[in-house]
Amino acid sequence: MGKTAAVLGLMGCILLAWAASASTQPDTGPDTASQALEGTIRLGFDQFFADVEIVATTTDGAEVGRATTDESGRWSIVVPAPGDYAVTITTDTLPEGLSLREGQDATVVATLEPDQPRRAVVFAVGGAPQGTPFGERFAQTLFSGFKFGLIIAMSAIGLSLIYGTTGLVNFAHGELVTFGAVIAWYFNSSWGDLNLIWAAVLTLVVCGTLGAGLESGLFRPLRARKLGIFQLVVITIGMSLAGRQLIQLFFGAEPLPYADYQVQDRWEFGPWSVTPRELATIGVIVVVLIAIGVMFQKTRFGKATRAVADNAELAAVSGINVNRVILVVWILGAALAGLGGVFQGLDTDIDPFLGFQLLLLIFAGVELGGLGTAYGALVGSLIIGVSTELSTLWISPELKFVVPLAVLIVVLLVRPQGLFGLRERVG
Repeated sequence: MGKTAAVLGLMGCILLAWAASASTQPDTGPDTASQALEGTIRLGFDQFFADVEIVATTTDGAEVGRATTDESGRWSIVVPAPGDYAVTITTDTLPEGLSLREGQDATVVATLEPDQPRRAVVFAVGGAPQGTPFGERFAQTLFSGFKFGLIIAMSAIGLSLIYGTTGLVNFAHGELVTFGAVIAWYFNSSWGDLNLIWAAVLTLVVCGTLGAGLESGLFRPLRARKLGIFQLVVITIGMSLAGRQLIQLFFGAEPLPYADYQVQDRWEFGPWSVTPRELATIGVIVVVLIAIGVMFQKTRFGKATRAVADNAELAAVSGINVNRVILVVWILGAALAGLGGVFQGLDTDIDPFLGFQLLLLIFAGVELGGLGTAYGALVGSLIIGVSTELSTLWISPELKFVVPLAVLIVVLLVRPQGLFGLRERVG
């Protein structure tokens, strides 16, 4: 069983290697056979204007071409060579009641470089956008923080379960998150163009298999050799560094989106403006977390897991197969991390540092809720996610990750064991 699971755990790495060879295409460079000036005449994100005329000339006044916007407000003019061009919008063709924004000129000089196939030209039309009332911004940001907190919780619960049953703080957990996002991208974009839903289901299987391989093929033999927790933690740090570089080697460094559910209309619910994708993300995560809670409270496996987390030696004496419990926890934890990566990638695109960027917040959520407690990881992650997003209402978004860490420090000063952790006597 152990050797079989170890072999299966290597399937994830083999899949990545196959993806790199299967999806690599020769890079022929940018198509410079035709270069063009282009743009979109729109107001906000939902009003597009057709039949607006755009004229391009050289800097000495010779006309190069003209175009009329389509139903999506888009226009494009092919130019003969790189250089400077004067692009003019014919204001008489704008719809009645619409004009250029105050202070904007009807002519824009655009420079097209030799290696630049397209050059976007922007004309600002309509009145200047009005600021959103603070109440609406607060409500929208609170929703975003709740969604972000659930995504963190999806991964944090797996980390907390692994710690609760083995005492191991897995610094490679962020790479499991990234691995899930990347594998789902390959299933969705390269291997048969699967719908993202089916790609996510297959990702759960692959990530769970990888988790089984890591436990039975690496950590269980190391525990059998009586390695201490410190040595195991150092190994996970090395795995994190190696995994991040391998993912970047096969996937590349550029952020890439999934093929599905990228452009969606927003639904208005009072002060909230949300997409169907965001509602589906929240709904699926809530269902998964409820199912996990029911499993740990009502099933024999859940009771066995809690027994192993409380006292592994006593659980073994009572007839519980501790190794089997730990194996299933690793499978579940890796699968949850992979699914969390899929949702985060759907929200922000996929890159090799996706999980690494979340790792500190995942640790913060686990520590805030109390090490080893699944419910604590959920509540702690929600607090971290909401405080991270709400902080952007008052401080620069570049500093938003400082706030949840400050919240963590304050809570631990008052309650060192975390919100749901148990007090322990030291000494």
